[in-house]
Amino acid sequence: MDADQIRDLSIAEIETRIDEEEEELEELKFQHAIRGRLENPMLLRTKRRLVARLKTIRNEKQAAEEAA
Repeated sequence: MDADQIRDLSIAEIETRIDEEEEELEELKFQHAIRGRLENPMLLRTKRRLVARLKTIRNEKQAAEEAA
């Protein structure tokens, strides 16, 4: 998901997306710990970065609302 696409979402939609992505990230971390190998270990990094991007844009939107 691109940053521009995230910015088009509302804060509530971003927060639900954060919850979904964090659940998927936890599942990937669990699989990685148990099996020791993932089919695509780059998924961990991409999910982690997507969650960070979502949180950053959510914080930007909240700050803009408070300033307005």
